[in-house]
Amino acid sequence: MLFFTVLIDLIGFGMVIPILPFMAPQLGASHFDIAMIIIAYSVCAGLFGGMWGKLSDKFGRKPVIIFCLLVTAISYVMLAFAHTLTAVYMARILAGSVAGIYGVASAMVADISNPEDRAKSMGVIGSAFGLGMVGGPFLGGVLAGDDINFFLPSMVAASFSVMAGLYAAFFLRESHGVEQRQAHKVWRKETGKVSFISLLKQTHNRWLIIEFLFHSMVVSTVTYLFPLWMGSEWDWGPKQIGIVFGIQGLLMAILQAKLIGILSRKFGELNVLSTAIATLTLGFLLASQAQQEHWMIASFFLCITGASSCAPVMNSILSKRTPLEYRGRMMGSASALGAWGRVVGPLLAGSLLTLAGFSIAWGAGIIVGLLYIAWPVRELYQARQKVLS
Repeated sequence: MLFFTVLIDLIGFGMVIPILPFMAPQLGASHFDIAMIIIAYSVCAGLFGGMWGKLSDKFGRKPVIIFCLLVTAISYVMLAFAHTLTAVYMARILAGSVAGIYGVASAMVADISNPEDRAKSMGVIGSAFGLGMVGGPFLGGVLAGDDINFFLPSMVAASFSVMAGLYAAFFLRESHGVEQRQAHKVWRKETGKVSFISLLKQTHNRWLIIEFLFHSMVVSTVTYLFPLWMGSEWDWGPKQIGIVFGIQGLLMAILQAKLIGILSRKFGELNVLSTAIATLTLGFLLASQAQQEHWMIASFFLCITGASSCAPVMNSILSKRTPLEYRGRMMGSASALGAWGRVVGPLLAGSLLTLAGFSIAWGAGIIVGLLYIAWPVRELYQARQKVLS
């Protein structure tokens, strides 16, 4: 049931992606304004993501998800009727403020899955993201049409969020019920107020949660640079870019839904994570040197395929290391940190692109990839040392 709730919402979210870059210029926006509109969403998601996770620990996952979905619908209605740049900003700020549904959804998956199948379950939810981000932009582009109609895609996106909210209200089962919430209250009374930094130390998640920042940085860098790169070097347009993104989205959905769980059980989550990060780093290395069209496309698939394999595994590891009483807070904070990565990644890549060109901008991804892989390699080394001792 959670899969369909997330899928329906992500289709609506994906529908507005292809129209925003075209909508803003008609309202007098510059390229800088377009970038800031996109960044505003991620900034608000970063500011409020942890709060929604914390509230889900206190009041339950289901009511938080429903509330966020319905407020998201309101933001799309605001976008549909936006006739000024300020109105567009306000709509995206509101949408970003309630983007905490994704961290709460991950916490719900952790609640209802056993540790052995956790990575598989996270992968299934991840596949909903992939399918939503394939179907959403396609449907949004079709509804916008050649005349670029903004009202219709925005209103349909709002209806999708309302449908997701109603579906959640009637069919989604609460995974963090009265007993769990009561245990949370008792835990809080016994332990007192625990700061997030203290919680990270207690659960040994200090370095793991930084991985979510690195992850979002590399993904957002790829999705930012690749369209500009192909447009500049090979005169690609939205159609060709959309086809490549669509194919990758389908592959991502299949990988996360079917293979991640199998690979994690067979080889271990840390081995899968290390291999996935190495794959995406190899993609950045190839991109920094690629001169031909097919190598450029290959580098994109390597980057995104590797990155797609990381997220379910990291969510699984984080949930296992976090007490149930604080799981929503931790998963929400990880989602929020990921949102900040979607701010830092494009800003860093865009600055390097302006100053030094595509090769250097892609090369920065190699450095982030090396920082990214340091934690799982360190964990594997320590695990082997314990076995040997």
